[in-house]
Amino acid sequence: QVQLVESGGGLVQPGGSLRLSCAASGRISSFYVMGWYRQAPGNQRELVASIGSGGNTNYADSVKGRFTISRDSAKNTVYLQMYSLKSEDTAVYYCNLHLLLIGNIYWGQGTQVTVSS
Repeated sequence: QVQLVESGGGLVQPGGSLRLSCAASGRISSFYVMGWYRQAPGNQRELVASIGSGGNTNYADSVKGRFTISRDSAKNTVYLQMYSLKSEDTAVYYCNLHLLLIGNIYWGQGTQVTVSS
């Protein structure tokens, strides 16, 4: 069974930085996409950034140039470094793992990011 454990959320002032981590455990195939989604109250869950097993990355337009997704394959961990945070970045951030060969999708429990002065 695959499990995703997130950490790193919290309260930060506008313009500040945070780094989220997501550690995956269990049986993970070689072909996958890991990503971060977020959901603000009243909004749908949206993709923030993703990284494939080949290293290719994808970002939402709203975070390009401010957020960076990276991974440590040896630790099965993906990171989301967030800079220049804005109030509109406030949301619960969810880690996501999509195993491409079997089609399974897993979600973390979510971590709250609040950007406020």
